[in-house]
Amino acid sequence: MGQFFNKDHFCRQDYIDFNFRLQSQIEKLRSVIEQPGFSAGPSTIGAELEMYLVNGQGIPTAKNAQLITLMDNQQLTEELNQFNLEFNLSPVDAKGQPFANMENELRPLLSKLQSTATSLNTKIVPIGILPTLQNAHLHRSYMSDLPRYRALTNQLSASKGEPFLVDIHGQDSLQMECDEVTMEGANTSFQVHLKVPADRFSELYNAAQLVTPLVLAMAGNSPTFMGQRLWQETRIALFKQSIDNRIRSLTEWRQPARVSYGQGWVRDGAWELFAENVALYPPILPYVSPENADFAELCLHNGTVWSWNRAVFEPNNGGHLRIEYRAFPAGPTVTDMMANAALAIGLTQSLSHNIQDYLSKLPFQYAEYNFYRTAQSGLNAKVLWPSKGQNQLVEHPVSEVITKLLPLAAKGLTELEVESKEIDRLIAVIEDRLATQQTGSVWQLDKLDEYEKDFSREQALSMMLKDYINNMKCGNAVSSWQ
Repeated sequence: MGQFFNKDHFCRQDYIDFNFRLQSQIEKLRSVIEQPGFSAGPSTIGAELEMYLVNGQGIPTAKNAQLITLMDNQQLTEELNQFNLEFNLSPVDAKGQPFANMENELRPLLSKLQSTATSLNTKIVPIGILPTLQNAHLHRSYMSDLPRYRALTNQLSASKGEPFLVDIHGQDSLQMECDEVTMEGANTSFQVHLKVPADRFSELYNAAQLVTPLVLAMAGNSPTFMGQRLWQETRIALFKQSIDNRIRSLTEWRQPARVSYGQGWVRDGAWELFAENVALYPPILPYVSPENADFAELCLHNGTVWSWNRAVFEPNNGGHLRIEYRAFPAGPTVTDMMANAALAIGLTQSLSHNIQDYLSKLPFQYAEYNFYRTAQSGLNAKVLWPSKGQNQLVEHPVSEVITKLLPLAAKGLTELEVESKEIDRLIAVIEDRLATQQTGSVWQLDKLDEYEKDFSREQALSMMLKDYINNMKCGNAVSSWQ
């Protein structure tokens, strides 16, 4: 989706030309990634951090283009809404201290970003969903003025033919309609990338699918939307519903959603996922590259299917494959985000070696069930988890499952040659979070309850956000926040 293009409307011939290239490229991709040794070599880790921009009162402020101009940093990009922006971290070797290296790039950037934003009366807030977001901020006037975003909202809205419906139930309930895709921009995330060898893609991707619900339970930081207390990670429900362009009641069955946990365990490598995206999802941005760049259309199309764990093909510099973990929210602190990434990558690496044993005991539909239950209930969730001697599915408290798996997470990071002091530091962050049972979402809801004893919901949300920003600036892990 970050690709450059300069059109926001398309004609019938665009679709014909785009589809022709898609079909050609998907066949070519198979031969590329099936070459012996493709995407081999040292593992690397990367990430993208999305952030909110707010004014002194904690209200979204539409200044991403101004801030990016002042920063003059090619790694900063505008997001869908003008009150969001994204920083693309440089990829680092997994060997050594990868998470410290990412922190050492991210912390100075955030510091400079904040000091620059101050001149615009703006603050930077990495948070899954901004508590003070209001319905007025979802209007198209807040959308970033870029062709790709105009095209996206035009295409999704046209194919839907009716408003997007959001219906989420938690401690409170929310039902609302929105004519614009800008509601999707309410979600900000910390997307983690792991380069993987093609010949082990299935094992690693399936392991990522298996463990993502566990990490999500630990990572919740989006408990409210439109002033309502919803899921521990409301982003998951909101993102899926806010761009669901399927038409209701058209047939007895429904087309697969463009935002999903997937269609099943992967059996035939990365190509299976790319081919699935081409076969199941009609193009919504049929922009034909004038340079006829290798795989440009396939990569663009892949970016308009929002799997929570996405297969990524990078065609440049010899090419490689990545797993993109898309489910984790932005914030609360750099330390917390790095700990989440370390937990996800460590568990993925470790469990990939005997993944078939896990898959035989947990059909895919139950991994998907785990994902939505941990999004809904966080550390209070119970998940279905495989066990030795199993003769039926059994629910376990997610905290107990994570606690038992922490040594395996450390082992996986060791396999990737992450230094032991780096592993110990980040596993300790997870252990503290388990001990206190305090995620970003838990802290937000507790603080909201505290302020609501004396103030209105709107005032309490604003005061809670102010405390969040102060704690975030201090940089201590959320498990220690008061």
